[in-house]
Amino acid sequence: MDRFSQPDSGGHFGQYGGIYVAETLMTALKELADAYEQARREPAFLAELRHHLKEFAGRPTELYHAARLTEHCGGAKIYLKREDLLHTGAHKINNALAQALLARRMGKRRIIAETGAGQHGVATAAACAKFGFECVIYMGAHDMERQALNVFRMRLMGAEVRAVDAGQKTLKEAINEAMRDWVTNVRTTHYILGTAYGSHPYPMMVRDFHRVIGQEAREQILARENRLPDEIIACVGGGSNAIGIFFDFLEDANIRLTGVEAGGRGIARGDHAARFAGGKLGVLQGCKTHILQNEDGQIELTHSVSAGLDYPAVGPEHAFYHERGRIDFTYATDDEVLEAFQLLSRLEGIIPALESSHALAEGIKRAKALSKDKLILINLSGRGDKDVQQVAAILKKSEV
Repeated sequence: MDRFSQPDSGGHFGQYGGIYVAETLMTALKELADAYEQARREPAFLAELRHHLKEFAGRPTELYHAARLTEHCGGAKIYLKREDLLHTGAHKINNALAQALLARRMGKRRIIAETGAGQHGVATAAACAKFGFECVIYMGAHDMERQALNVFRMRLMGAEVRAVDAGQKTLKEAINEAMRDWVTNVRTTHYILGTAYGSHPYPMMVRDFHRVIGQEAREQILARENRLPDEIIACVGGGSNAIGIFFDFLEDANIRLTGVEAGGRGIARGDHAARFAGGKLGVLQGCKTHILQNEDGQIELTHSVSAGLDYPAVGPEHAFYHERGRIDFTYATDDEVLEAFQLLSRLEGIIPALESSHALAEGIKRAKALSKDKLILINLSGRGDKDVQQVAAILKKSEV
């Protein structure tokens, strides 16, 4: 396999990826892979997807020069790719619309999904409302508490939101329940997985549906600056927004690509979700990749102030490029994230999602370290309306 190629026929990116599911789901995954392979080559499918992305989601998104943030940092010029401006508030709508079209193509009119921060759930609920599908969203009970606004938004658009009370009551458990549902209802149901993770074809397919981010960004930065950026930074949970903006820059060896994981309270067991800082190779929820696990292979507890990054595994394509040294990975702590969240709000009038604030925290560090002739592009993957009450409570508690 070439250094920057598609996965092989078994969905492997080097040693990562693959298909590790119950036999019941093999037929559904094969059906999905075949449907996608046909659809991606059909001009009519691609044209309809472009139409919905423009008319419904609001693409293309803007490339924004964060002038006051740049001035504050005193170094590199900072641009933001404004995925937060999309309908439903994040990049997730790109994938939700595309998979809804595939579900219709396969004759599946019942949709299930998992969600952590709620943005994928909201995007899926919106797509299902648009196309008239039944919609069930699985969400950890803890995440439902800290993302109550998004729970209401999903229900407002007709989705049934099912609380998951097992384990940590976060994203991992939500995926478990969604997969159990899919096994039970595989003939009538399509699972719109929300990130570049899971069994083949999901990592490849979700990446392809988000490539529009990087394709637009490349064209926009060339138009604005007549050159490409020196560094591109994105937060990484499963990794959909990051691989979406990174992919079309992989061949540009002089551009540094940086993924930012959740450092949580610090790199100690149970206090973070930084897989490259504390994980090792394993299999979880259909995929072989870097996973936070103990010596016996049991999944470790995770923590992040952001529900969307609070997950013990990372997308297999990210693990592949990390191994080859093409994408650098670091982490931002909760404290750094909260500071970046407030700083962008105060200086630019843009309230970022807590997930996106991880990328911002790293971008601020890098901008301060680089000279003024350098360009940094940060993927602002979502907006922070959903997080305002949570942050307010955290800040109030810290004042006591």
